[in-house]
Amino acid sequence: MNQERVTHEVVENDEITIDLTELFAVLWARAYIIIIAGLLLALAAFAGTQLFITPKYTSTTSMYMLARSDESGAVTSGDLQTGTQLTQDYMELVKSRTVLEEVISVLNLEMEPEELSDAITTSNPDNTRILTIQVEDEDPEVAREIADAVRESASNTIQDIMEIDAVNTVEEANLPTTPSSPSVFRNTAIGGFIGIVIAMGIIVLIYVFDDTIKTPEDVENYLGLNVLTSIPIQEGEQKPKRVKRKTTRKMMRKRR
Repeated sequence: MNQERVTHEVVENDEITIDLTELFAVLWARAYIIIIAGLLLALAAFAGTQLFITPKYTSTTSMYMLARSDESGAVTSGDLQTGTQLTQDYMELVKSRTVLEEVISVLNLEMEPEELSDAITTSNPDNTRILTIQVEDEDPEVAREIADAVRESASNTIQDIMEIDAVNTVEEANLPTTPSSPSVFRNTAIGGFIGIVIAMGIIVLIYVFDDTIKTPEDVENYLGLNVLTSIPIQEGEQKPKRVKRKTTRKMMRKRR
């Protein structure tokens, strides 16, 4: 009766404790499972990227803008500073509805201005008045055509609105030969990492919630009982049941 009460109290006050050394040993013993899971998900990510994700190409063009305030036509330091500060305004005008609708009309694109805006990325290197425009599309030829059309339309719009002298082309849009996205290597690496994490998580959960008694120490820790002795079980020991039956049959035949 006392033994049952002690056992009941131990179960009620049971707390999950994790031995990090033992947990590491469990993970190390099942390292092959973790590696296989990582390889399988990496392979799945690689195949999914190649088969189900359409590659996209990015074409880049850039232009240079400068507003002269000096009547002599010379470029002053104030012009340079003002041009640098206004570059953020130019970036907004590049993706304005006026520019986007004009590009869609000129190229006869079957897309909405919002969709075209998502395909356009503008950037400005620090301390420069160079505005870079990048266009991403599934067709490299279309990406180049859109980039050039955006640059030309934006140049006219910026000149009209900002009243600057000129917008000069630094680089015309290039024809991309290799896709810019998706990154097969990155997706494969992410898939492998996720596979490893999932496998390790499952192994840790199995270890944490496994409350079976395996060693005499477990009996003392979980049940609060002292182990007097233990009987070792030899693995691979042959059971002599069939031999006894054969011997019994031979003895019965001899008696007959």
